[in-house]
Amino acid sequence: MEKIAVIGAGTMGNGIAHVFAQNGFQVNLIDISQVSLDKGLDTITKNLDRMLAKESIDEAKKEETLSNITTFTALEEGVSDVQLVIEAATENLDIKLKIFKDLDRICKAGAILATNTSSISITQIAAATQRPEKVIGMHFMNPVPIMKLVEIIRGYSTSDEVTRTIMELSKKLGKTPTEVNDYPGFVANRILMPMINESIETLYNGVAGVEEIDTVMKLGMAHPMGPLQLADFIGLDVCLSILNVMYDGFKNPKYAPCPLLVNMVMAGKLGVKSGEGFYDYSESKKAEKVSSQFK
Repeated sequence: MEKIAVIGAGTMGNGIAHVFAQNGFQVNLIDISQVSLDKGLDTITKNLDRMLAKESIDEAKKEETLSNITTFTALEEGVSDVQLVIEAATENLDIKLKIFKDLDRICKAGAILATNTSSISITQIAAATQRPEKVIGMHFMNPVPIMKLVEIIRGYSTSDEVTRTIMELSKKLGKTPTEVNDYPGFVANRILMPMINESIETLYNGVAGVEEIDTVMKLGMAHPMGPLQLADFIGLDVCLSILNVMYDGFKNPKYAPCPLLVNMVMAGKLGVKSGEGFYDYSESKKAEKVSSQFK
């Protein structure tokens, strides 16, 4: 496998493209927006510059990595000749089903179709294609160039051969692949999101403030980042989407999103990406606690 495509140039997509390109793969990075592609390439360049400053790569490796990436705004042009497609578009079922239906029509018969979804059923996505045995989940962690884990999720029909191929491929990227089965939230988010949701409930019920909750979990549980800060980093809209997928999938009230989370998303307070969530990320008050509305 030498040539792959990544759909979506956002945070996850450009990170996935970066890792493959740095490891010698030819990468077609695809997005409907040229602005998003330019921003994605800028992010990759900045991340490579950080690695260069830390002397973990040299200038030649940086230039080689960037030369391995070609951008496309047309899906058909970007995926027609690749051996693997990794979809990293918005965490929305309808969008993903449309993409996979199109991929099944456009991609060559032997191509593997993977999704970076963090919670949506691989089996349901695969059902939009005529090749469900070649559809698999590759859930990378953010930030992709740094985090070692890749959750490899088998759908109901995913073949053993495809699973082995993707496990070995992940190892070639310097990652640690972990095979899990196809249930809402898989493993990472099935455990993480209820913790984040309970942290928001704790704030909502007035048990403690933002900074206090995060301090307890960082110092008491040895978490590198508090759950509310982590939620800001992930994106509160993404957290809400994942919780809704699990609540719909399991019909268990323990996965129901906290009303405070719902209200914050409706108000556009999405965390780092919007400049404000549980903390303030504006230039003048970077990462300060947003406390007044929660007291």
